[in-house]
Amino acid sequence: MNAKTLLKNYGLLICMVVAIVAGCIVGAVWPGATALEPLGTVFMNLMYCIVVPLVFSSIASTVANTRSRKRSGKILGVTIGSFVVTGVFACIIMIVIVNIIPPVTSAWSNMESVTVAEQQSITEMLVNLLTTDDFVGLLSRRAILPLIVFSILLGFGVNMSGGADSIVGKWLENLSEAMMKIMTIITYYAPIAFFGFFANLVATYGAQITSDYARGLAIYYPLSVIYLFTAFPLWAGYGGGKGAVKIMFSHIFRPAVTALATCSSVANIPTNLTSCKETGVPDDVAEMVIPLGATMHMDGNCFSGILKIAFLCGVFGIPFTGFGLYVKAIIVCVLSAVGASGIPGGGYISEYIICAVFFPDSIELAFPIAITIGNLVDPASTMINSVGDYVISFVVTRFMDGKDWMQKKIAADKAAQRIHA
Repeated sequence: MNAKTLLKNYGLLICMVVAIVAGCIVGAVWPGATALEPLGTVFMNLMYCIVVPLVFSSIASTVANTRSRKRSGKILGVTIGSFVVTGVFACIIMIVIVNIIPPVTSAWSNMESVTVAEQQSITEMLVNLLTTDDFVGLLSRRAILPLIVFSILLGFGVNMSGGADSIVGKWLENLSEAMMKIMTIITYYAPIAFFGFFANLVATYGAQITSDYARGLAIYYPLSVIYLFTAFPLWAGYGGGKGAVKIMFSHIFRPAVTALATCSSVANIPTNLTSCKETGVPDDVAEMVIPLGATMHMDGNCFSGILKIAFLCGVFGIPFTGFGLYVKAIIVCVLSAVGASGIPGGGYISEYIICAVFFPDSIELAFPIAITIGNLVDPASTMINSVGDYVISFVVTRFMDGKDWMQKKIAADKAAQRIHA
């Protein structure tokens, strides 16, 4: 590979890495680097502006233009099933870890009470996660799950009214293609944005990670890295068979870095879709798994959910033990992870659900503590969430196209190379 080809293929990634390193250095030596936050905010705003039409067009187009409604239904079922299985697996891992290394070794004392604003009931929150009371509400990035539900329903409606041959079906496909082109343009600004993101992150949190919070972070971040290099290869190997793990590692860097920088699974949807396309994941699978995963596949949030519960148990001097408690924690974490949505910090929905279920009498103390943990682990959590979406696309493709789908793709690529040679 000559220098020109290297620069063409990896130039943007090299610029992103350089920008991240530079941002970390600036944030470490200059406390005023928080002033650089707007550089990243511009990128986030651009991503959020495109993500609503992108999610809508990609999902609706995929469902509308599929030649088999049965296939779309199967993709949806396998996707959600995979998300639940990996979420439960993540919860179990963290339960084992926090029992070996408790995040808080002794109960806190003399804590000041913090007033918590009135919150919706859990039932109301779950209803609002899936629906809105007005069509206009679907146009907000904060209503991604309702938008996905609507897009799926619209897709099936168009499919039943002519599908790929209908005017609406063709319009949705063209809109999806146009959104991806816009995404390509926005991506060129990413290095500048990442410089601002990491400068602000280091300047803001560098001096605050101490004591029990530091212990919690020391548990979470290494576990995230270990999970990335152990669990993900297992899922990829199962989903793609021989050669899949190598291909996975050759494509996860970009979504991992984007997720670390933006702390948003939703903002990473376009990047993940690109990685899936380059890998050979079928479009109908990728365009169903990735947007759904941005709001429903939250292994990182399952990790942090268990950590928050164990942390708060330690703060209040409550033993985090017992099979019944573990089962309840797993159920709450998996369900609340869905509510974390794709926005940075998850809108504090999962934190509130956890505190309301486990610490209802001390919620005014538990809630801000849980929020702090959530904010500190958010970059690594989002990375696990988002990269996991890409890896799960391998598993779903196995169920849709057979266990040798990737080998067929590799063979086809080699045959095409011989022809062009």
